[in-house]
Amino acid sequence: MLVLAGCVQSAATPKTNAAAARVLSHFGITLKEVAEAGCCGAMSYHMSEHEKALQSMRANIDAWWPAIDAGAEAIVMTASGCGAVVKDYGRLLKDDELYRHKAERVSALAKDLSEIVLSEDLSALPKVTDGEKIAVHCPCSLQHAQQLPDALKSVLMEAGFTLSKTVDDHLCCGSAGTYSLLQPHLSEQLLDRKISALTGGDPERIVTANVGCQLHIQKKTELPVTHWIELLDDLLSK
Repeated sequence: MLVLAGCVQSAATPKTNAAAARVLSHFGITLKEVAEAGCCGAMSYHMSEHEKALQSMRANIDAWWPAIDAGAEAIVMTASGCGAVVKDYGRLLKDDELYRHKAERVSALAKDLSEIVLSEDLSALPKVTDGEKIAVHCPCSLQHAQQLPDALKSVLMEAGFTLSKTVDDHLCCGSAGTYSLLQPHLSEQLLDRKISALTGGDPERIVTANVGCQLHIQKKTELPVTHWIELLDDLLSK
């Protein structure tokens, strides 16, 4: 399976893809990063630089296509913000005669990491023994854009983790792509509300599925905020 390195994630949270590769390897799945693949196009699209975004999308399709032709089974998205956009390539490039069909194929292959893990036998993982309470933040890009609101909790409960009670799970943390940069005052208000919603059950850790959310939430809590895949990776290292 292919995996997108991500322009922010690869620099800010490089443990994410490394952990994903180890966990999926445990299930017999090999992840391959294609060096020529770059930004998914989300950041430019958020800034209304639509043609620049489409060029990024075309470049990624070109980079991935040889591997897709060779039988790549999926394009695994470990940042849900990127996943929401890549799953939309087919629609965004529907008027491009040269790329339309390839874009549709890429969108069909794009899967959030949680979708891949949920299709595997999680009982094969080592048992959870520490009882750490985990608060789950499901990013807007996963629960609304990709329509996978229960994916993270399902993975972690099946793996045996203890989830703490959270409220207002449907609300944004305030990161929202470039929103935290362009609307910092409103973004901080959303973040304060989200921190309160996540910590009411006295968790020991917060997990999420998007690098923007991870970095944004970490600004205002002393609790560790990590990508959820790191929990499974930690299980395998024990």
